[in-house]
Amino acid sequence: MLTVESIRAGYDESMVLNNVSIQAEIGKVTALLGRNGVGKSTLIKTIAGLLKPAAGSVEWMGEKIQKKAPELRARSGIAYVPQGREIFPSLTVEENLLLGLEALPSKERKGLPDQIFEWFPVLGEMLHRKGGDLSGGQQQQLAIARAIVGRPKMLLLDEPMEGIQPSIVQLIQDVIVDIASTGEMGIILVEHSLDLAFACADYYYILDHGTIVSEGITDNVHKDMVKKHLVV
Repeated sequence: MLTVESIRAGYDESMVLNNVSIQAEIGKVTALLGRNGVGKSTLIKTIAGLLKPAAGSVEWMGEKIQKKAPELRARSGIAYVPQGREIFPSLTVEENLLLGLEALPSKERKGLPDQIFEWFPVLGEMLHRKGGDLSGGQQQQLAIARAIVGRPKMLLLDEPMEGIQPSIVQLIQDVIVDIASTGEMGIILVEHSLDLAFACADYYYILDHGTIVSEGITDNVHKDMVKKHLVV
């Protein structure tokens, strides 16, 4: 279980998040929705350890981690795929994937799991191509796969379907659902599209002006009831 409690966070003296609390379970997909600029990425970066909160706590598997460095959070089972992917363009697909194993103890780094190539077949076909030669959708698949090979318990995805062709969007949705169905990994999905988020999420939160304005089980809520929070 990941629990964010009463977080205040931002940049320099400007607070973006005010008293934000969310929970995310292993084996579930938790969607974090909101318009551009409302604090979704700020919250994800705070969970990943890239931003230090001014107040509040981040608890992971019963341990307070808000003061832990990002690399320690990664080793504890939290993986982060940022908006913009941030793969290494000069390294091959295989080399990028092998870097994902660094989150594991050295004795557990036993090569790339076959499941990765079942979820993302194109990566197996392009294993020796440079990451920079891949299309945007292929790079997004690589970024997600690189995070998954470290066998995290919680995967943070910051708008993974932004600007990607529909067929790849569907593939990523299917992978997200499949990962959660194993019961071994939770996912926090940052998304601005209600339809995309509700297609694969179990629970949702909507951020607006740095606070949570709506939350609930996706199956129990009609999308029209929450769209008002997402209209510009």
